[in-house]
Amino acid sequence: MPLRLAGRFVGCRLIFSDASQKRHGGLAVVMFDDPESAPLVATRRVALAGSNELELLAAIFGLEQAHRHFPGQPVALFSDNQDAIVRLGRAKAQGLAQDPALARMLMDLEIASVLDQASVCWVQGHGGCRGNTLADLHAREAAG
Repeated sequence: MPLRLAGRFVGCRLIFSDASQKRHGGLAVVMFDDPESAPLVATRRVALAGSNELELLAAIFGLEQAHRHFPGQPVALFSDNQDAIVRLGRAKAQGLAQDPALARMLMDLEIASVLDQASVCWVQGHGGCRGNTLADLHAREAAG
C-alpha cells in the first residue's frame, strides 16, 4: 500500500479487488489481515461483461470475501477502477435507494452492512501497490 495511505487504514483489514477480461471474466480479491501478513486470495470466473461492470463485481466480491473472512471487523476496500469506487462511495454517502441495481446485488448477498462500514478507496493501477499487483495477477489467471 502506498505509504501516504497507510496511516488512514490502521486497524483495518485491507481488501484489494480487480477484474480481467480474457476468454471469461475473472475476479480476484487479495486480503491482508495487516500490512505485513501473508495475503489471502479468492478468485472467481464469471461471464464476460464490460470492464466497469466486471470491476464493480470484483469490488462486491471483495466485500463478500471481507464479510466471510473478517466478519464485523473494519475493512478498507481498494480498487484501481475509479468508476467502481465512485459508485460504491455514492451508495455509502447517499444511500442504496439511489442505486436500486447495486442495492439488489448487495441485499441478495446480505452484505449491504459491510459496504456501510467499509472504507472504499481508489488506488492507482500498476503503481507498485503489492495488493493491487497481486489482485491484477490473480484476476488475469481467473479469466483464463
